[in-house]
Amino acid sequence: MVDWGLARQIAGLAAGRGGEEPPPFDAVALSVEMEPAVAGYTRLALATPTPAAEVVSRADWAAGNLEALSHILDPVAARLDERLGFAGPLAGALRVGASATLAAEAGLVMGYLSSRVLGQYDVSLLGADTDPRLLFVGPNLAGAVRDLRVEPEAFGRWICAHELTHVFQFQGVPWLREHMSGLLRRYVETLEVRIEKGSAGGLPSMPDPGKLVETFREGGLAALVQNPEQRALMDEVQAAMSVIEGYSEHVMDRVAAEFIPGHEELRTAMDRRRASRSAPQRIIEKLLGFDVKLRQYEQGKKWADGVAELAGIEGLNRVWASAGALPTADELKHPGKWLRRTEPPRLTAA
Repeated sequence: MVDWGLARQIAGLAAGRGGEEPPPFDAVALSVEMEPAVAGYTRLALATPTPAAEVVSRADWAAGNLEALSHILDPVAARLDERLGFAGPLAGALRVGASATLAAEAGLVMGYLSSRVLGQYDVSLLGADTDPRLLFVGPNLAGAVRDLRVEPEAFGRWICAHELTHVFQFQGVPWLREHMSGLLRRYVETLEVRIEKGSAGGLPSMPDPGKLVETFREGGLAALVQNPEQRALMDEVQAAMSVIEGYSEHVMDRVAAEFIPGHEELRTAMDRRRASRSAPQRIIEKLLGFDVKLRQYEQGKKWADGVAELAGIEGLNRVWASAGALPTADELKHPGKWLRRTEPPRLTAA
């Protein structure tokens, strides 16, 4: 139903020029170097070995994530296709228009994100049980080092520590992958596609890729309208993601303090980069929900730092005991409250 070929074409246009510029450091070697440091601080044990790091282009990153997105959108499109079966002679035209619209929006999202993402631990949460991958987007890393004016090797170690922490989370916490997968599956089951008529009241038509990209860059992509059930599920997903991202932000800084000289400059530069986005970028990121991702970094890190300050890494690692140990939205703002709830029962003297 979804035209994934069109999605890849639009993703390439939305990604803009990035070329094949490699990062100014050896991401593969630095990942191997930083793994013992991350293991030592987190104290999480891997169930399976860390995948070898891969440096990819923007196009490769977008294509891989479109493949993952297909496991979300194809079931949605299938439900739409079933509904359109009752549309009589208009069904064919409606299918074409819906296919192009879904492909365009998917391509725009992945194309834009491919120009922003530095690294990703790619673990399948929906669809086929594919092997995880540890990815670094070469041209984005090269651009970040230039823009931030940081020492390349130090920056590389820092970013590798962040992504390796995700490896230890998903390969060292037995329940986490299935829990997140279950939340996303439940959310996908609630999604439906609404067919909107064109401005002239006609059927949806095939979009022009170049015009779509231009419109998107001007903030023309409509935000997803969620019903109460979807909002509740998404709140749960976002709370969990705040923990996952905040924990990684905490670990990368603590590891950097011991293993990366001048690490304070890295955090200052990264925070400045996140805060100095242009107005058009902020509009686009809000429409995509990418601003939610940035808030997850910020809120989650404050929570993780606060917990570790009160109870050390042992206290922070209580969060990996079970899905029930994940903090609520309120507890994310109050680390002490979460620590009191998750405090192990004390043994009483005989």
